[in-house]
Amino acid sequence: MGEVIGGILPLALGIAISPIPIIAAILMLLSPKAKGTSVGFMIGWVLGIVVAVVVFTLLASIIPEQDPDAAKPISGVIKLLLGAGLLFLALKQWRGRPKDGEAAALPKWMSAIDSMTTMRGAVLGFLLSAVNPKNLLMAAGAGVLIGTAGLNGGEITLVIVIFTLIAACSVAVPVIAYLLASAKMAAPLESLRGWLVQNNATVMAVLLLVIGVVMIGKGIGSF
Repeated sequence: MGEVIGGILPLALGIAISPIPIIAAILMLLSPKAKGTSVGFMIGWVLGIVVAVVVFTLLASIIPEQDPDAAKPISGVIKLLLGAGLLFLALKQWRGRPKDGEAAALPKWMSAIDSMTTMRGAVLGFLLSAVNPKNLLMAAGAGVLIGTAGLNGGEITLVIVIFTLIAACSVAVPVIAYLLASAKMAAPLESLRGWLVQNNATVMAVLLLVIGVVMIGKGIGSF
């Protein structure tokens, strides 16, 4: 189980460090309906992560079992494809970086955050974690690692909980911190938002490159 946990850590961090959901959470915390919207977003974010990794774990678990010492070509091919997908997204993010002196553009839907309800915040959180292509690829990678590791039900549950806690922490921590000390958190959150907006593409490009290479390495190791 330790090997599986080690394998999912970079994938969980990849989801956690994704700037767009963090920016969305911060904008909600700075909006007129901060508490309701941000809590809904956090719940949707966590639920989306759990659903995505559980679905891919179940799908991976139906891959025929093989001798532990033998090659695993099916899971190897899946990991190679996932790694290639992550590298493609890394290249796309890198090419989309703002040029020197150019302000980074945010998704248009972020302009509607101030008027969002708790339910809409939850739906947005779910979509960003469970449907977003970058996060979906990383959840798929984690599911393949978990589902093909031969773990029992309790071990699978524990690994998924660990994955979810790490992947969700970047959204959950600022939301919880704001609920506990809203007056002190406003300025640091605004500063963090500004940095993430400008460096979103660069952070994601480097992150996806590293994780993609790791996933390809695991795929090669399966043969």
